[in-house]
Amino acid sequence: MTPVPIMINGLPGNVSKVIAAAAIDDPRFTVLPYSLTGPEIDINHCHIGSESIELARPGHRDEAMTAIKAEHGRFICVDFTHPSAVNSNAVFFCQQDLPFVMGTTGGDRQLLEQTVADSTTVAVIAPNMAKQIVGFQAMMAHAAEHFPGLFKGYRLTVRESHQAGKADTSGTAKAMVGYFNQLGVDFTVDRIEKERDPERQQNMWGVPANVLKGHGWHTYTLISPDDSVKFEFVHNINGRRIYCEGTMDAVLFLSRQMAANIRGKVFSMIDVLKKEP
Repeated sequence: MTPVPIMINGLPGNVSKVIAAAAIDDPRFTVLPYSLTGPEIDINHCHIGSESIELARPGHRDEAMTAIKAEHGRFICVDFTHPSAVNSNAVFFCQQDLPFVMGTTGGDRQLLEQTVADSTTVAVIAPNMAKQIVGFQAMMAHAAEHFPGLFKGYRLTVRESHQAGKADTSGTAKAMVGYFNQLGVDFTVDRIEKERDPERQQNMWGVPANVLKGHGWHTYTLISPDDSVKFEFVHNINGRRIYCEGTMDAVLFLSRQMAANIRGKVFSMIDVLKKEP
């Protein structure tokens, strides 16, 4: 198998660094020594092990990408940047005819899909790249479709805790609220309880100290109208390694779509799971 060339954007962000390190060690991929980064980054290179990745800020990304494409041809971009950059990054990738995997939450998700649909490229866009959680979401989606109103009248509490640097509410939690709505629960995303305080996370939630800077804990609690029944769904992730496997699968999936000459289409992680070899 010829290694798939990929460009990991968002360095020196924590998730991007973990994914870059995993991809560099994976013979299925060739990691380009370049990364698009934010305007606030004041370094020119990011070192991943023995590899030096050159960083390109927004003001220079057009000329940088022209040179990179001239040197390496077409490749797949992996994007784990800030939520505020989601839509502009997607526009840039589409203008450059670059397929991309986007694991960043936030932004206008409908506009994201439309941007790709109007382009000549293809993308995997998902708020969560952890395969097992995506599988859980697929089960919830199945239940929501086939058993609408199952939890009608139940009260829902949604609590999520992430590292202090996560700017937005969990995209996974938002998606889960949609499923619970279909199952008959009256709940809106603005009622999600979002925790970002490290002291509270450690002392009240029990998040281990060594993962306070990188975790994703979620609890969904359903209580019946008469308080006699309680259902609770929990998924707690410590660290960021779980996102690597799903991201790599998404890249390989996207590579197959490119080979089939698929254009102007957005895929989800559920699509990736269904069509894994």
